[in-house]
Amino acid sequence: MALYLFSLTFLLLLFTTPALSLSEPDPDSTIPTVYELLPLYGLPSGLLPDSVTNFTLSDDGRFVVYLSKPCTIEFDYLVYYDKTISGRIGYGSITELKGIQVKRLFLWFDVDEIKVDLPPNDSIYFKVGFINKKLDIDQFKTVHSCGDNAGDGDSCGKSFLQIPAMVKEVEMLITE
Repeated sequence: MALYLFSLTFLLLLFTTPALSLSEPDPDSTIPTVYELLPLYGLPSGLLPDSVTNFTLSDDGRFVVYLSKPCTIEFDYLVYYDKTISGRIGYGSITELKGIQVKRLFLWFDVDEIKVDLPPNDSIYFKVGFINKKLDIDQFKTVHSCGDNAGDGDSCGKSFLQIPAMVKEVEMLITE
């Protein structure tokens, strides 16, 4: 009798619970795009250009985004995106950022972090060295197309204008 009840219970559980590892993946459940993923972290989807070809995201928040080519986009400032962008994403922030630069006057500065206020409001902050620049978040809410002026990654003599970090930070202070 006990064996009969056990068998009946096992069969009921087998047929009434969804099989997680034995069934094929649901074709309607897709991996979100990077543009869908950013808002899940409280960030605007337009932080990256429309040329993302692939991305990876680790459990610890480390990510790598791949673009079809380096490019620039004009926001309040001209922003340069390398072909590969990496960092660590958390709710409301991207830290350890590599691959995004902003042009100020005729110099390019590495963007180290991007943050939004929590709870969200109308501002987004870009950390360049020890400087935080507050911008209106509305310009980052839509995904923008890449400009063609990035060329081979040496946009406007970008590599020629690279200078030591301390001088870059002082220049940013002077121009703010």
